[in-house]
Amino acid sequence: MKFFIDTANVEEIRKANDMGIICGVTTNPSLIAKEGRDFKEVIKEITTIVDGPISGEVKATTTKAEDIIKEAREIASINSNIVVKIPITEEGLKAVKALSKEGIKTNVTLIFNSTQALFAAKAGATYVSPFLGRLDDIALPGINLIEEISEIFNNYDINTEIICASIRSPLHIAECALAGADIATVPYKVITQCLKHPLTDIGIEKFRKDSEQ
Repeated sequence: MKFFIDTANVEEIRKANDMGIICGVTTNPSLIAKEGRDFKEVIKEITTIVDGPISGEVKATTTKAEDIIKEAREIASINSNIVVKIPITEEGLKAVKALSKEGIKTNVTLIFNSTQALFAAKAGATYVSPFLGRLDDIALPGINLIEEISEIFNNYDINTEIICASIRSPLHIAECALAGADIATVPYKVITQCLKHPLTDIGIEKFRKDSEQ
């Protein structure tokens, strides 16, 4: 399973990239807004750090297929590594179909059931992003969705890759790997949580003390 980092914070991206963990980045309008910076400026800087897929999302106010296509072309022109994130809607799928024919990679986002993922794949999506954490928030086990999508895609040799999104904990990552996901996109906080274990800390402290004797 591959790892992307889910953030628009350039320093977090640099730190994760330096660890050798990530091979891509996902962003969204909320993450960009949190940084208080220009969208294109942030995306361009990210492309200088990570040599892999970088998802930039069309604006939520862009709802018609022809407008989504126009904006997607502008986003894709920033760099050859750009993947355009498009929400799962009827107009969004029309845009995905057209963009796929143009060779523009797409990441269909806000997936909450396996049929949405299947439709996105059929429309030509490069990636689909099912959201685990938001399902867990309403007492539905998000990992079940990953398992369903993985089984369906395997049944029909669908090449669209599954990005596990809305990752909230190290447990989510392990579950996604077991479920057969292609990618997990993870906040920096969760990446650092994965490195922590009380027995690791105890072991490091013991080695430190032993080396001082």
